[in-house]
Amino acid sequence: MTSDHGTKSASRNTYHHGDLRQAVLAAALDTIAAEGPGALSLRDLARRAGVSHAAPAHHFKDRTGLLTAIAVQGYGLLAEALAGAPGLRERGVRYVRFAAAHPAHFQVMFRPELLRADDPDLLAAKERASAELRAGVADLPDVPDARTAGIAAWSLAHGFATLLLTHNVAEAIGDRDPEEYFRSLAGLLFTAQLPPRDGE
Repeated sequence: MTSDHGTKSASRNTYHHGDLRQAVLAAALDTIAAEGPGALSLRDLARRAGVSHAAPAHHFKDRTGLLTAIAVQGYGLLAEALAGAPGLRERGVRYVRFAAAHPAHFQVMFRPELLRADDPDLLAAKERASAELRAGVADLPDVPDARTAGIAAWSLAHGFATLLLTHNVAEAIGDRDPEEYFRSLAGLLFTAQLPPRDGE
């Protein structure tokens, strides 16, 4: 699976203000999707973007700054994906959908050793995504420990998304829609804990 944020190499004098930052981010996402975050090099990204090797450092300072910017972007996309989902199970489905659509972001976001942990933009983006995750648990009635229930639900969605991206459940899923497969998993584990819907 590859990121949909590809970019083409371009002459440095074709860039307008702000375009370079996005071009470097797009090139970085392509590299991560193909080879993992360990393959990132600011010098290589500058070459691919057709700019001087110092240009990416102007926007991101260093590799950690670039990875942090990717994580910030990823948490923002995740929060948008989760917003308004009808219930905890559908938030899980949207979490899996996000991971499948943005595999490079997903690889970076949950690797604190790669990031600048005290970056204010990162902290704000993480809190926004976390609030959307917590909102799904808040909708459940009679949950004695909402925090633990939230961790359980997150573990299921994150674990399944990780297995999906690393092709470890391809045989089990077969030709089924991964999102529908996840719904069935969530049903097996959580339906017994939830009150029946009207008419059930």
